[in-house]
Amino acid sequence: MSVDAILLAGGRASRVGGAVKSLFEVNGTSLLRSAVDAVRARGARRIVVAAPVLDDDLDVTWVREDPPFGGPVAGIVAALTEVDADEVYVVACDLPTAIPAVAALPGSLPPGVDGACLDDGRRQWLIGRYRAASLREAASTLPASGRDASMRALVEELAVVAVAVDAELTRDIDTWDDLERARTVGE
Repeated sequence: MSVDAILLAGGRASRVGGAVKSLFEVNGTSLLRSAVDAVRARGARRIVVAAPVLDDDLDVTWVREDPPFGGPVAGIVAALTEVDADEVYVVACDLPTAIPAVAALPGSLPPGVDGACLDDGRRQWLIGRYRAASLREAASTLPASGRDASMRALVEELAVVAVAVDAELTRDIDTWDDLERARTVGE
């Protein structure tokens, strides 16, 4: 089963004054590079990042939803045009635990399942592995190329299994305090 990856790194980051969260460093590595390393370690051939070009040194394909800042679903829809694998990781790039989080996902999806995502008491749709064809079909029903659509709207008709994990594994960085905490925990 071939696998690619979609990394979401193009948000407004309004709670951190518009700073580029995916370039925040934790343990000396940017969150974006950690996400790239995480999906690469799990066999992703092509990595598509939904964001403006943030790091010329990364071997990734950059795409942008049109217009920009349409939300994660719009980023996924834009990135799907570059995905040619059977399955695709979808990972938000504000996750300091990207490597163990992605490793907690199944290595391939079982028959009859459209996806798997981490669940820390609530579904973490943006830390998942999905059948690319299933995501494309679901995306085709959304208006405006998914602009401002919720992840629930994208995946609600899909058979997605939950992978139970501790909330520490899915704690993302939304604020400056979150960043400081991630850096302290990582020491």
